[in-house]
Amino acid sequence: MSVTIKDVAKAAGVSVATVSRALNGHQNVAEAVRERVLAVAAELRYSPHHAARSLSSRKTQTVGVVLPDLHGEFFSELMRGIDQVARTRGQHLLVSSYHGNPEEQGAALRAMRGRVDGLLLMSPYVQDVDFLERNVDASLPIVLINAAQGRPQLSVGIDNYGGARAMVAHLVDAGYKRIAFIDGPEDNDDARERKRGYRDALAAAGDAYTPWELPGQFDEDSGHRAGQALLALDARPDAVFAANDMMAIGCLYALGRGGVRTPAEIAIVGFDDIPLARYVHPSLTTMRVDIAELGARALKALLDIEASTAVNRETHVALLQPALVIRDSSGTAAAASSSSGEPSTRS
Repeated sequence: MSVTIKDVAKAAGVSVATVSRALNGHQNVAEAVRERVLAVAAELRYSPHHAARSLSSRKTQTVGVVLPDLHGEFFSELMRGIDQVARTRGQHLLVSSYHGNPEEQGAALRAMRGRVDGLLLMSPYVQDVDFLERNVDASLPIVLINAAQGRPQLSVGIDNYGGARAMVAHLVDAGYKRIAFIDGPEDNDDARERKRGYRDALAAAGDAYTPWELPGQFDEDSGHRAGQALLALDARPDAVFAANDMMAIGCLYALGRGGVRTPAEIAIVGFDDIPLARYVHPSLTTMRVDIAELGARALKALLDIEASTAVNRETHVALLQPALVIRDSSGTAAAASSSSGEPSTRS
């Protein structure tokens, strides 16, 4: 005999309406009550009739997530945060990636029509408003992740510019003069803002500091190539700021294999504070971003839009502030501030 919503309500000691609201992710349910309802539903193995529910509510209880890639620790952490909220709100996820190809992303977005109630999107192509108009139903709620300001949709992101300036200031304060930068993809908003922060921070530091930029793609291989390029030079930088941790780790490996000691000869720092950053040798100084929290906030914002009667009723950009985490790879300043064995963290 199948379990009904009335059975769940009776076992949880709440009304049928409360069970419905809890399972459908509505906001007007106390968190403790929601958790109890979800636990009872799982224990009883309650399975709602999705077809009937979809016909009556016109809701699929599914959120679309379209990302540039699914490989790497950044996207793994981002999806972890999204999934945590989805499970507590009774939502399913339909996930796709497009590997930097606008045609593939357009196809992924069009494939989600009628299948999802809202969309989380990380894409460089949203600079072109026509791209969204061509591929996304205008009535579908959207939250952009890590999109630069000026978009007509609500966006949740990172203060990449401020974080990059803070990192360069740390290197300048530590006494480094020749600070190189490994860039990210040209069409990536994070990369553009981090490079802008790097350039402005050097300009603010004075005429003695000159930008020194190397190409990168936000992956280990491009960081490794940048490290090899530096090894081929007679005059090298005394510090390298990679626009993300994966490139920093690739560069660190290349320099180490080439006989360069870090940080004694070249300091290396990154951005993101992926879990691996603390376990490489030397441990990596970086800008800590709560990547899982970024994903969680994005989905919460989307569900708030869905709960309202208007699509994207309020347009604004919510920025997470990264924090400087000083570890061994940036030199004696790190050792002095980390004498207890724990990394120093500054907002």
